Amino acid sequence: MMDYNPEGPFADPCPTKTRADLEWDRVLEALAERCASRGGKRLARALPFASTRAEALTALAEVREAVELARAGEPVPSRDVAELEDALDRARIGAALANEELRAVLGLLEAARTSRQYLQSRRQIAPALHAACATNPELDAVARELAAAFDPDGTLADRASPRLEALRAERRAVRERLVRRLEDLIQKHEDILQDRYWTERDGRYVLPVRSDAHERFPGIVHATSASGATVFVEPRVLVETGNRMKMVDAEVAREELAIYAALTARVAEDVESVAAAARALAHADVRAAAARLAEDLDLTFPDVPEDAFGAGRGASEGGSRPTSIALNGGRHPLLALDGVKVVASDLAMSAGRAMIVSGPNAGGKTVALKTLGLAALMVRAGLPVAAREGSRVALFDVVLTDVGDEQNLHKNLSTFSAHVKNLGLILGETRPGALVLLDELAGGTDPREGEALAAAVLDALCARGGTVASTTHYEGLKALALGDQRFENASVGFDLATMSPTFRLVVGVPGASSALAVARRFGIPGAVLERAERFLTKEAVTFEQMVEKLSAERRALELAREDAAREAAASRAKRRELEAEIERLRDKERGVITREGEALLASLRRAREDLKAAQARLRGKPTEEDVRAAARAMDAVGQKTSIGGELELRPKDEPQARPAIDPAAIRVGARVYVPRLRAEAEVVEVLSGGQLRVTAGSLKLTTSIAELRGTGAPPAAAAPPQRRVDLDAAADPDVPIQTADNTVDLRGLRAHEAVAMAEQFLDRSLGAGRKVTFFVHGHGTGALRDAVREALRGSPYVARLRPGGPSEGGDGVTVAWLKW
Repeated sequence: MMDYNPEGPFADPCPTKTRADLEWDRVLEALAERCASRGGKRLARALPFASTRAEALTALAEVREAVELARAGEPVPSRDVAELEDALDRARIGAALANEELRAVLGLLEAARTSRQYLQSRRQIAPALHAACATNPELDAVARELAAAFDPDGTLADRASPRLEALRAERRAVRERLVRRLEDLIQKHEDILQDRYWTERDGRYVLPVRSDAHERFPGIVHATSASGATVFVEPRVLVETGNRMKMVDAEVAREELAIYAALTARVAEDVESVAAAARALAHADVRAAAARLAEDLDLTFPDVPEDAFGAGRGASEGGSRPTSIALNGGRHPLLALDGVKVVASDLAMSAGRAMIVSGPNAGGKTVALKTLGLAALMVRAGLPVAAREGSRVALFDVVLTDVGDEQNLHKNLSTFSAHVKNLGLILGETRPGALVLLDELAGGTDPREGEALAAAVLDALCARGGTVASTTHYEGLKALALGDQRFENASVGFDLATMSPTFRLVVGVPGASSALAVARRFGIPGAVLERAERFLTKEAVTFEQMVEKLSAERRALELAREDAAREAAASRAKRRELEAEIERLRDKERGVITREGEALLASLRRAREDLKAAQARLRGKPTEEDVRAAARAMDAVGQKTSIGGELELRPKDEPQARPAIDPAAIRVGARVYVPRLRAEAEVVEVLSGGQLRVTAGSLKLTTSIAELRGTGAPPAAAAPPQRRVDLDAAADPDVPIQTADNTVDLRGLRAHEAVAMAEQFLDRSLGAGRKVTFFVHGHGTGALRDAVREALRGSPYVARLRPGGPSEGGDGVTVAWLKW
């Protein structure tokens, strides 16, 4: 058996019958319709197959680059340029090209320059296209010479040569003299002229003279009118000038021919480069058309395995074989081209194995075969395939098909005879690297013999290393996969509920032919169908029932998978919603923290200003009242900035309350516990009215006896240990301290939303062991404030409430003490 060489030459992968069966020419015509130039269309209709794996990969890379450029909004430029093969052949042998041919060469060279500049600027992102469509930059000089010889309207320019310019100038002068003399003659002989105009006849300038008066007008008659009433006469006085005009015209024509010959010779110097540029433009046009086809049909680029057939390993050598072709969501490209809604199916085949496709008629079995064959041919031609990303397509040596009715009356062959003859040819050509597609294998004859023949053919094709797919209605072929691992079942579904095929291919399960179900759908009487069922053998009925059961279970699994996919999608959507809500709350919390920080900074600035004012009063000549006011200001600043003061964020974990202190035990030097400082202090001065001054390290504080606690260890907690109570800054109920934990911001909410949030905050505060809460509702119109306070007054959790003080936000804040 011939070894397969992945880098060696391939045979023609598309024999004549394969081309007809798979309608390959329709694919090429769709490609040609998207070309802009005639050369591109011709090349597309004869698109060659790659002869080596390297060529195939290069072609795919070129089309991929064209697709990516088109998606980036920079499609490969293509325009209609004339085909110049015949003109270039004439230039090679020295024949002068005509005006139109030279201008066509100029158009081609201009298009080549545009293409070269486009690809040169994108050579980093499109190296394959840049290499494939390169043109000779020296052709720009030829283009400039040609462009200089023609005017914008396409006529040969006077500047094409000095002699041409001089001759044309002389011709214009001679003509002007002729015209002036003619106009003088018209005025002089108006009485014998048919009309006041002059014209040309055979290059001679003539006047329209009445036929009854032409003898009175000396000159040469050149023509008469259709009625004979007018004779066109060249005046005798203008004959000599007319002769000179004819001679000048002849000299101009000879000079133009000489210029055309010179321009042709210039083209002939680089004729091979010009021909290469024409081929490059046609090649670029086909690649741009392939990109447009890929966009229109949603084509993708498959992986191309390096050693798809195991480097010549036969089917008998065993071991794991690489996948020859695997299409994810494969679609028939021609059906998509026709606008048919194609049901995508996963198709996978391996060398030395056969896929047996069964199921009802018109269910998509033949479509699956053609999808496989077209994918193999498109990759060999450098085109993407109609499948999803991640597909794999090997470079098959040849695609062999037997699809359709091949009855040939001229050769005296029946359908079955033609089918068998083609099978013989396919068996002779099958080897590793061959893709074999058989529709209704061994059909059209005795079922028992046909089934045996089909099984033998499939066995032989697999033994030869072919990659085989066959459709069938034979039960025996469906059962092959049960005992031979080389064979694999696949089926197209049939929906018994709607009595219609599903067109989706499922691998691993045989399909029911559902002939009686289809017959019932199309109106065969029930009595006839019941009689048909009685004619079925017991084995056939059992097998059909088993297949239908498998199909039903498969459908149930598909429905379950679809439900699971929908639930997973819903879960993902819900998770995204929750993440968005969490992020929104985080943003709001960051806003609250920012506002709290700003409030703290403002309070700190006010304390600093108070301290500066006190210092200013003490620098002068202070009175006793000034000293007392400064002392009060400094005490206030000390309370704000000390531990436990207004400017400290209290931690959540506060120690449990200590026992109250006996007023009789208060004396200078006594040790006491100050809750606001959360530290022990020493009494340094006992003042009147229950006030005293204490010191804790460098801090001094004026406080009341009621605020102080004993220094003894706190009593054991009587409450059950299952919940830890966090005490907040309300240890002194008369002087509550506002923190981020005991404050809720209700600004910007509607009244009912604010009330609901306030109630939730009360619940959380009770659970956290807080004794005081702050509700920030702002001033506004007062509606939000009134609604919040009314709700708090009616709450069973609130012991009392009051508006905020000047340092707490004033009437824009409500302070509430909770019941315990």
